[in-house]
Amino acid sequence: MRFRNAGLLAPLSQRVYRHLYFAQVLSLTGTGLATVALALLAYDLAGERAGAVLGTALAIKMIAYVGVAPIAAVVSQRFPRRAFLVTLDIIRAAIVLALPFVTEIWQVYVLIFAMQSASAGFTPAFRATIPDILPDERDFTRALSLSRIAYDMEALLSPSIAAALLTIVSFHWLFAGTAIGFVISALLVVSVTLPVRTAFVETDSYTDRISRGIKIYLNTPRLRGMLAVYFAIASAGAMVIVNTVVLVHERFDGDAGDVALMMAAVGCGSVLMTLFLPSLLEKFSERMVMIGGALCLFVCMLLGAAVTSLVEVGLVWLLFGAASSAAQTPSERLLRKSASDEDRPRVYAA
Repeated sequence: MRFRNAGLLAPLSQRVYRHLYFAQVLSLTGTGLATVALALLAYDLAGERAGAVLGTALAIKMIAYVGVAPIAAVVSQRFPRRAFLVTLDIIRAAIVLALPFVTEIWQVYVLIFAMQSASAGFTPAFRATIPDILPDERDFTRALSLSRIAYDMEALLSPSIAAALLTIVSFHWLFAGTAIGFVISALLVVSVTLPVRTAFVETDSYTDRISRGIKIYLNTPRLRGMLAVYFAIASAGAMVIVNTVVLVHERFDGDAGDVALMMAAVGCGSVLMTLFLPSLLEKFSERMVMIGGALCLFVCMLLGAAVTSLVEVGLVWLLFGAASSAAQTPSERLLRKSASDEDRPRVYAA
């Protein structure tokens, strides 16, 4: 279906995508609230050891994503898309509602693993559905930009929403807000009819089905190149996350508010680049845009070593956010081109 509106918001005129997009926004907002609440819960349970608890929880999150996502991608193909997504939303809501009642740190770890396992199943299945809803490449590209904006706005707004709520309620109620977000997300998914998958017969073993997404990734030259770009993004991102607070506090004698502003600059840069990406991708290939973004990240690292004021840090971090968005956002167009309909969830999981 082609939309008359040629702007960035054109995909939202399609009812199915519109409902799924707002389901994604609500889910992300809820997750952002849960992140703040989890930090406060860790401090409540562990005191000065809260940092170690949070670090372990984040490690568990990554283990769940890496270990569960390939298996979940195979399992998802045995169930209707809508039922699978709604079930995982409800599971996540139930887990989040249990978090305020934990009394031991190990209980936090168990629930975090369960919730992130559900997310590891939900996210690839959700992302793999969008290309079927928006078969036109221009509309799909705009949808990628909208999705990136949703992620960036979550990072910018969720802490502010959490701070406002904490002035009137205790942090335990933030978990309730997260659960509400997941429930409304489920209702939005229920309200639409999702495309039916193409019927196919599996002939491979279960082990081969689990590893197929990774094999496609490693056997496809453009996806191997994309993986190299992802390493560049991760390396540069780690530098920003680790060194921002050091630069602000130690080198320029700033405060916590300045740290927040620097991190916000990254998000603003990403959002600004996202607004221009659909037009850029009409003129240049995904490869050129992604490699250009990766090279710009290299420049940002050099500039970061030479900054002499907080203003300069903010400008470099703004550029960093824009470069990260350029390097990462077009990747889903490559994933879409590199997998068949039945393999798409596995490639997204990989």
